[in-house]
Amino acid sequence: QLVESGGGLVQSGGSLRLSCASSGLSFSGYDMTWYRHLPEKGRELVAAITTTGGLTTYGGSVKGRFTISRDNTKNQVYLQMNSLKPEDTAVYYCHPDQSPYWGPGTQVTVSS
Repeated sequence: QLVESGGGLVQSGGSLRLSCASSGLSFSGYDMTWYRHLPEKGRELVAAITTTGGLTTYGGSVKGRFTISRDNTKNQVYLQMNSLKPEDTAVYYCHPDQSPYWGPGTQVTVSS
């Protein structure tokens, strides 16, 4: 099971920290990815992190503003989002790579 949290309404330039809590799966064995679903563009990769956190990857539109991290002792992955823009408005999901597991997502809305 995956449960995302931390979304909400924030003004442009603000920050949010998303969390994704997992249970019932071998969390530390999965690379983890944050995706977002944009109404007109569909699903977009936001950020990814390897099992130990040693390597991270970011989508071009968020590079330098977002930071992905994980805590394998807590079975959680995080997404720190700074300098938010209205175009970051989306539902954000965490996903264990090469698995069928998805959470319900968390809505992020950035007002201008």
